[in-house]
Parts: sequence; C-alpha cells; structure tokens
Amino acid sequence: MSNAQEPADSEARTAPTPEQIDYFGITNPDKLSAATKRALQWKNLDNDWYVQFTVKDLKGDLAYEEGIVRRDPSAVIKENGQYYVWYSRSTGPSQGFAGDIDKDKVFPWDRCDLWYATSQDGWTWKEQGPAVKRGKPGSYDDRSVFTCEIMKHDGKFYLCYQTVKSPYNIRVKNQVGLAWADSPDGPWTKSEEPILSPANNGIWKGEEQNRFLVEKKGDFDSHKVHDPCIIPFKGRFYLYYKGEQMGEEINFGGRMIRHGVAIADDPKGPYIKSPYNPISNSGHEVCVWKYNGGIASMITTDGPERNTIQWSPDGINFEIMSHIKDAPHAIGLNRSLDNESAPTAILQWGLTHQYRTGDYQYIRRFSGVNLRHHTAKGEDAK
Repeated sequence: MSNAQEPADSEARTAPTPEQIDYFGITNPDKLSAATKRALQWKNLDNDWYVQFTVKDLKGDLAYEEGIVRRDPSAVIKENGQYYVWYSRSTGPSQGFAGDIDKDKVFPWDRCDLWYATSQDGWTWKEQGPAVKRGKPGSYDDRSVFTCEIMKHDGKFYLCYQTVKSPYNIRVKNQVGLAWADSPDGPWTKSEEPILSPANNGIWKGEEQNRFLVEKKGDFDSHKVHDPCIIPFKGRFYLYYKGEQMGEEINFGGRMIRHGVAIADDPKGPYIKSPYNPISNSGHEVCVWKYNGGIASMITTDGPERNTIQWSPDGINFEIMSHIKDAPHAIGLNRSLDNESAPTAILQWGLTHQYRTGDYQYIRRFSGVNLRHHTAKGEDAK
C-alpha cells in the first residue's frame, strides 16, 4: 500500500535539533509535515516585533462630526510644545461613479483639502484650518489633495500627498505632490509638478471606463501611486508608496497591492523609482519607520503577507519579523516617540481613521503594546 500521507521531499533537509523538537512540539523528527518544515525555517522566533492594538475616540475638533470627512492622518510630530497632525478633509456624502462626477463626490477622499490640527496631550485636538488646498482648474491637483505624510528635515517641513486631476473617472491616474514650509503652521509652497507618477507602460483595452479591461497591465504602479511617505535614510530620501496596477486582480484573498520606493538626493526630488520595485508583495497603506539602521514596515489588508511587520537593512529587501492582527487603518505614526528603543516602540500610540459609515470617517487614537505572553483572566504572567 502506498504511503499517501508521506509528503514529497526531493530536497535534503537537516534534522531538527533537540531544542527545535521541544520548541515546536514535534512528535516524530523523522516524519515532518510541510507545515513543520516551514516552521523550522522561521528566522525570527522572539516577540520583540509583536504588538497588539486598541483604538479609542479623540476629543475636541477631531471627534466624529456628521457631514464631515476627516481621514488618513499623517504622522504626528511635536513642535513648539504641542502635537501636530495633517489629514484629508471633505464635506458631504459620496456618490461613487454612478453620480455626476463633474458635480458630486466620487469617494470620501474626493474633493479634499489638507487640514491640520494641534493638541497639548494627543487626546484633545483643535482644528487649525487648511494647510494645502486643491490647485487651480487644469492643474494636476485640481480635483483633490489627500492622504498626506509629514517629514521634518533640517528645520523645514515637507508634506507629500496624493493628487487627482479632473475629471475623476474610473481610469484616472493618481499622482503624488509635495509642499514645503519653514513652520508647521505654514505658509506652504506647492510643487508645480507632481514628484511621482504612475508607470506609463500599461495599455487600456477600448474606451469603456473599466479598470479591469487591459491589453497590457504594465508595472505594479501602472494605474495609481498612493500613500506617499518620505523617510531620510542613508543620506538620501526614500519615498515609499503604494502602487495599483491597471487590470488589478485578487490574489491570496486580497487585492493585488504592492509597495515601491523612489529615491532622491534632495527632499524636493527628483525621485527615481528603484529598479527593485515592487519591494513588497502585499500591503495597503504605507506605514514605515527607521529602526536599527534599517527600515521597518507594517504590511496590512491585502496580499499573502498581509498583517505582518517586516524589516529591511537597506530599505528595499524586507523580511517578515512578526504577524499581527487587528492593525488600525491608515496609521499615522507618532514620530516624537523614540523609534530606536525597541522594534515597536513607535507604535505605542498614534492616530488612525475609522469608518462610521461609507460616507463619513473620523480620526481616532490607537495604542499598541508589545505582547509576550497569552494569559487568562486572573493569571499572573510573570
């Protein structure tokens, strides 16, 4: 009788050590399942990179307000004795592509401007007004500016953000803009041209407004470049971003979303896309921070490696460090925290957005704790 349960194993393997046998609870080291073989290849078995999240409401002007969209908070920075955050802000409901795209809002992030708020304690926030507005008719950012990220470098402040040019149709191609100022309170000077654009090597099929009909898909970012974040790294500036591909598909139970990076010698560019793009095979919103001489990245929502924290020594080649659950959406990291004290120290608290309805989102505060033990109620984990 054939042994149907014996997995194919054409590659020579090293027998597990006694320590591995005990750690993984291996019943028979001569009979290893495919899952156990994978486990034996895991590189990171400590809990330094594992974090668990809770989310709570804010007070003041960033509390939920009917009819107002506040979403996609930037990183939090601390200047002049107070915290600052920037975010996408719009008003009114969204109609999708079924409405009048010349008059209505397509999505909650449509017809947005970038606003900012300040706080003394990170809980109660005061809205200060617009920081960067949409451009004049005909400009690359005339329809919406949204999903921003803040960077401070050499005493100057830089906001990078997504842009959409009218008309906002299904095949529209988002770009990335940049604004800079000498103070977090502005005034802000906008780049006259986008600093990053989608790859121009996909080919649509026909004239119908359908993003899945393509003759050729093109690069991973042939349709849209989203969620920009600039990190000063190794004497240069690394612009991390989310790419969406023309003719996008579903894989491993999620959208085929991947991240890329473009690098410049100056914060204002020009930014050159890395030849190693894409640098992730999964993910959605970009969430990156410096740690231990490299770059850490939290990958959520989509793809086979979703819900992981990864780390790269060179900012390009990432390895999984931990798997997480219930990560907040669109995280705005608190960059006033000491990101080098521990792998997840920067995740102690920050901001996120949450959907109250399909039309309206609001900004909340998340907290993260490094979890080392699973305990039952009343159990002492010491």
